Amino acid sequence: MTLLTGETEVFSSQPLTSSRCVVAFMAKRQCAGEPAIYQRQDYLKLMALFEQLEQEGWLLSFRAMFNPEQQSQAMALDSGFAHPWDLSGAFEAPTLSAAMAGTLRIEQAGWARLFTTEWLIGPREFATVNGSGPDIDRQWGFMAFWEWNDAWCEATPAQRQEYDVECDVAFKGDLALNVNIAGRHRLDWAHGWHHLGIWEIAAPEVADRAITGHENAADFMFTTSRHVIGRLRPLAELLLPVIC
Repeated sequence: MTLLTGETEVFSSQPLTSSRCVVAFMAKRQCAGEPAIYQRQDYLKLMALFEQLEQEGWLLSFRAMFNPEQQSQAMALDSGFAHPWDLSGAFEAPTLSAAMAGTLRIEQAGWARLFTTEWLIGPREFATVNGSGPDIDRQWGFMAFWEWNDAWCEATPAQRQEYDVECDVAFKGDLALNVNIAGRHRLDWAHGWHHLGIWEIAAPEVADRAITGHENAADFMFTTSRHVIGRLRPLAELLLPVIC
C-alpha cells in the first residue's frame, strides 16, 4: 500500500507484511421508550461471537492494539452523553476480508436488532505510539476521522511536507500529555473520511488540551474532521438489553 502521506518523527509505517484492518463504528440505539426487539438471546449470541472473533485474531479494544498479547475484554466508548451515537469504538481484524465478513457476522448475531450503525473499515497505515510518561489508567477514548480538503489537494509537495512537520510538533505535544496513539488507519479506499486516529486518554480535558495544540499548529488548515469522545466500558455492559 502506498502511503497517502509520508512518515514523520512520530509516525512510522507498518511493515508491508501487516494486513490488519480497523473496524470502526458509530451506533445509535433503535428503541424509543419501549423494549427493543433486541433480547437476551441476541446478547448471548454477540458475547459468544466476540469470544470467537478474539480466537480468530481480532483485537476488540483500544488497549489490545498496543499490547495484542495482553488482549483485554471487548470494549467500546459510551459516547451518547456528547454525540448522537450511543456507542462508538473500533476493533482491529487480522485481514480486510476478515473485517468485512466479521462486520456482517456481528450485525447478524443481534447487533442490527439493537443499533443503526455506521461502519468504517480500512487498513492500518502507521504503527502505535505510546505516550511519554508512566503507564497510567486511561479510562477514556478519543477518535478522530478526517479528510484532506481542497487546500491540501492544491498544495505543493513542499507545502505538504512543511505541514507534516508542523503537525508532528502537535503530536509530540499529545505524547507529552501521556496520550497513547494507536497509529493511523486509512479509510479512503471505501469511505469519505481518509484516515482514523485513535487515542487512549486519562480524561476528556486531556483531549481538549491536545486539540488546542493542534489548532495552534494549524492542523485543521488542510483537513475537515469529526471527533468522537467517550468513556471506555466493557461491551458486556454496554450491550445488555435495556429499556431506552
